[in-house]
Amino acid sequence: MPAGLPRKFYNLRVKMKALVVCISIHHGNTEKIAASIANALGAELLKPKEVDSIQEYDLIGFGSGIYYWRHHRTLLSLVDKLPDSKNKKAFIFSTSGIIVKWLLHRSLKKRLLKKGFDIVGEFFCKGFDTNGPFKLIGGINKGKPDEGDIRRAGEFGRTLIKENYSCFKEKNQA
Repeated sequence: MPAGLPRKFYNLRVKMKALVVCISIHHGNTEKIAASIANALGAELLKPKEVDSIQEYDLIGFGSGIYYWRHHRTLLSLVDKLPDSKNKKAFIFSTSGIIVKWLLHRSLKKRLLKKGFDIVGEFFCKGFDTNGPFKLIGGINKGKPDEGDIRRAGEFGRTLIKENYSCFKEKNQA
């Protein structure tokens, strides 16, 4: 049983089907976070180009590094191509060199809401960034995400289960 997850929620993992969609380009920052969340959820972890359908999933996470205040274009393109998903649960995650909370997930969140997703959580942390002008100084946030960030990502995943337990329980008992 995963650490920190009560037995009743562990049993739920078998019934709940989760997917984490992530694209991590430069340093693997976001992939580390995605793997931690996916492990906590017992979720499948795929790149955007590997996603054929989302209909079988109860909970879907979407994440990437942030590039000029937006998630990666491949992830945004995937969301744009998805069918309307009324009331399907989703969460958003990212890593970024600079954290501006109100701006970080705005573009992706807007697209998901337009498709009918119910956004049940957001996670972000700093990531090592050598993009644009940061390359000239050797990058910023070296060593990020660190073990603490990866641990918090796993805790975020477990919290998603706990906070949405009744929804998944009702679906699986119907």
